Amino acid sequence: MPRAVVEDNSRLALRVRADDKAMLMRAVALEHTDMTDFVLRHALDAARKVIEQAEHVTLSERDSLRVLAALEKPPTPNSRLLAAARRMPKGR
Repeated sequence: MPRAVVEDNSRLALRVRADDKAMLMRAVALEHTDMTDFVLRHALDAARKVIEQAEHVTLSERDSLRVLAALEKPPTPNSRLLAAARRMPKGR
C-alpha cells in the first residue's frame, strides 16, 4: 500500500489561484469557521474516502462463493505457474 512521506512539522503549504481562494473564503465565512479547520476537515473527509475505496473490495455473493471455494480447494498449478515459480529468485 502506498505511503506518503510525513515530515516532522505539522505545517502544510499550498498555492491556490485567487478565484479558488476567494471561493474557499466564502465557504469558510458561510460555515463560521476558519480556513485551517475548513480545509483540513474537508481534505480529511476526501482522504478517508480515497483510502476506503483503495483498501476495500466488494464482491457479489457469487464471487464470494467462488473465492471461498478456491480457498477450500485450490486449483492445481499449471505449467506456466510452475515455470514462473522456478524463475523466482531464491530467498523470497
